Amino acid sequence: MLVQHFLEHSAARLPNKVALICDGKRLTYSEINQQADQLASALMGLGIKRQDRVVIFMDNSAESVISLFGILKAGAIFIMVNATMKAKKLNYILKDSGARVLITNANKARIIHEALDGASGLEHVLWVGSIPAVIGPSSVSMHLWNGLLSPNSDLRPFTLSTVEGLTSVSSPSASSAAVLKRSAPNAVCIDIDLAAIIYTSGSTGEPKGVMSAHYNMVAAAKSITQYIGNVENDIILNVLPLSFDYGLYQVLMAFLFGGTVVLEKSFLYPYRILEKVVEEKVTGFPLVPTMAALLLQMEDLSKFNFSHLRYMTNTAAALPVAYIRKLQSIFPQVKIFSMYGLTECKRVSYLPPDQVDKRPDSVGIPIPNEEVFVVDENGNEVPPGQVGELVIRGSNVMQGYWNALEETAKRYRPGRYRGEALLYSGDLFRRDEEGYLYFVARKDDMIKTKGERVSPKEIENALCELEGVAEAAVIGVPDEIFGQAIKAFVVQKKGAGVKEKDVVGYCTKNLESFMVPKYVEFMDSFPKSPSGKIDKKQLK
Repeated sequence: MLVQHFLEHSAARLPNKVALICDGKRLTYSEINQQADQLASALMGLGIKRQDRVVIFMDNSAESVISLFGILKAGAIFIMVNATMKAKKLNYILKDSGARVLITNANKARIIHEALDGASGLEHVLWVGSIPAVIGPSSVSMHLWNGLLSPNSDLRPFTLSTVEGLTSVSSPSASSAAVLKRSAPNAVCIDIDLAAIIYTSGSTGEPKGVMSAHYNMVAAAKSITQYIGNVENDIILNVLPLSFDYGLYQVLMAFLFGGTVVLEKSFLYPYRILEKVVEEKVTGFPLVPTMAALLLQMEDLSKFNFSHLRYMTNTAAALPVAYIRKLQSIFPQVKIFSMYGLTECKRVSYLPPDQVDKRPDSVGIPIPNEEVFVVDENGNEVPPGQVGELVIRGSNVMQGYWNALEETAKRYRPGRYRGEALLYSGDLFRRDEEGYLYFVARKDDMIKTKGERVSPKEIENALCELEGVAEAAVIGVPDEIFGQAIKAFVVQKKGAGVKEKDVVGYCTKNLESFMVPKYVEFMDSFPKSPSGKIDKKQLK
């Protein structure tokens, strides 16, 4: 099975079902499949071949969803980059990936103009809706994708039109568009071919491209939908960027089981998002901890009718226990799935909702069709209760990093059988007697102070229990006496009057003495990564 088959099988089975609700548009599986076929044919007409790379640089939109499936149907590899990305990083990804095509919007023209510098492998830019006046070097051919019409109207045929003085690409006429609709592209691919490269922040400062084969993504999507218990009538609201694998998989998984995705650009206006949850009778709502923190600060949540909401999920970072308790009280009928994952394998574990009360600080058990181990520095499995590095084994373990053999060798190491790779997560965990996993810290984040190794997560959990604290982050800072001292950063809830002495006093009462922060700094907000994680590098 290939990733594009998620769309194709659902379009064959449920052609008239609404698959995507976005920007006032309600698109059926058949309409999305037709547009993706037309895009694939156009890309192949430009000379795109099997395993060529195509970058998508757009906000969450119907066109971005159509683009990823069109690229796959052409046998190529899609690279979804964050819509807020700056020119320098985009330039790096274009050059590192060797992308031949970029699909984007005119509102990105200034950034793209800068990003094209030195990206000699890029041959074509497809502009959605309109072509801007400033379009970059003449060595790159510019084309227009007319995009979609207004809500509830027919889709325009996909057209590529020329810009004067640049390479000519013929536009399909109305009749040829009809032929494209009837005759789907037939690019040859098998499931060990790459489907996507997902770029993540790298330890060296440059992003690393995680290579995802079709079979990896199919295995991950099937496993996750299995334990969540997704069904055809599920309606998932996604405010997470499609460049973030957690956001991307909301679309992929829904298209696998024939559900509906309500796709929004962000969680910038929480009340409007909650109104959408009610209006569209949303059943599934994926969160990250920073979204949960905003949600828990909102007033008058009782005025919303959340009776259709069946489950919430969390990943990106562990959900503080205090957040879980509060979410349970606000949404008593909702199943809360606390999860842990890495882009390098998509998902590792989930906590069954019936275990949330019993072990709220656990990130659960391995996902279906996967094994995990907690090992010491020599790779030997450690007994329950002992801390070690988490290692993952399964079809969801991706293929390594694009153009980074040394980085790949560090994280992806030979497994038990020929050709198998184990993923060394770089995260410290412990496992209890029943096999439940507990996140301790990133290896690099552990604080060594007063002769002890301290997990920032344990202190952060405690701080989030303190009344008036909305978010907390903890790091180690250099200290002449202790080696490292603990520094806590705190964002207060609106109107709260938390003082430094309150933070220190609460920690003294609830934590061991070596865990009590030496420094406390209050902030209005935390710097965040595109995926919603608190960016501790900036705090440092």
